[in-house]
Amino acid sequence: MITSNNMKASLTDIASIILNEFKTIAGSFAIVLVLMGGIFMYGILYNYMYAPDLVRNVPVVVVDNSKTGLSREYIRLLNATPQVDVIATGEDFPQAKELLKMNEAAGILYLPADFTDRVSRGDESVFIMYETTDAFLYYLAMQEASASSMLALNADYRPSMAVFLPAGDVAQLSATQPINVAGTALYNYTKGYGTYLIPAVLIVIMFQTLLMVIGMVSGDERQNRLLRYLRPSFSQAMRLVAGKTFVYLILYAVFAFFLLGLIPFIFDLPNIGNTWNIIMLLIPFLLSASFFGLAVSIFFTDSDAPLLMIAFFSVGLIFLSGVSYPLELMPWYWKLSHYLIPAAPATLAYVKLNSMGASMSEIHIEYITLWFQCAVYFILACFAYRYNIRKSKTSNI
Repeated sequence: MITSNNMKASLTDIASIILNEFKTIAGSFAIVLVLMGGIFMYGILYNYMYAPDLVRNVPVVVVDNSKTGLSREYIRLLNATPQVDVIATGEDFPQAKELLKMNEAAGILYLPADFTDRVSRGDESVFIMYETTDAFLYYLAMQEASASSMLALNADYRPSMAVFLPAGDVAQLSATQPINVAGTALYNYTKGYGTYLIPAVLIVIMFQTLLMVIGMVSGDERQNRLLRYLRPSFSQAMRLVAGKTFVYLILYAVFAFFLLGLIPFIFDLPNIGNTWNIIMLLIPFLLSASFFGLAVSIFFTDSDAPLLMIAFFSVGLIFLSGVSYPLELMPWYWKLSHYLIPAAPATLAYVKLNSMGASMSEIHIEYITLWFQCAVYFILACFAYRYNIRKSKTSNI
């Protein structure tokens, strides 16, 4: 009977914690703003900025101070690329800048007067690019077009440069058979920037906003000593962690449906993964992220600190995930960080499932890592909240 009464009291306590957590979140304008802005507005705007995914025929002005056959050949090759469209070549630099200011051009390519002279001497040629920031993908388009044109020009003129090489090297080069390489980028055959980046960013958005919410709630609890009436026992801390985590799971189940279900459909992002596999991945991810946020809540002494500490970690989290930089090439300390922060293995696993069509067996390392993090961070979260309760009792008003 005592065990039954204790169980009933624990469930009642957890239900009360869940209700209070919902009230706290719904009653805080700052938290609601983070959730609505971070999940819905950020999710839509980020995709909208990369919505073209691939940029074609970017208007470019070429300032040709060389005015030689070689520079004209380079301009012809540049204009032949699908990425850019050379709209003018006779202007000087001030005129080109005016076209850029009037939004008639998105970039300027400057060829210096010694462009051909440097090539004739066997030196590296130099050209300068200027781009507007009206669209994030203009720079990528111009860089790809200019680089591919220069490689094509280099292939045409390389044989005539053999005169600058030692006789032994010329003999070796002439005996070498050329190799033609043809390849297709796996899982992103259009080489679109958005289809490569956005799926990873969606998981990072969920992780960051969840940490912000947890940090703001726990910071408010510490600041206003809202936990001072609770007993600083481990069982009480467990009930707090369980109740709070339940609230976050409910909220982020809805947010995950929007970010990982509707956003890929609206913006035509990669979405070839099995739905049930993604749900199975989200369970340990959301649990570990919630426990992680509750565990580090001891560092949030007020409700404003999380916004300053967490908002700027996006690039670092993408890097640690192994999506933008191979995990195998990372130093051991960054690789260790990958296994410590829930967003990193979850992001890599989601990209494998959703963009590459992997099975659960092919993400078993990331999946096991997330469940292991759940166990470790749950215990740490309980200790952290027992500390928070004690701190609320001993702090001065």
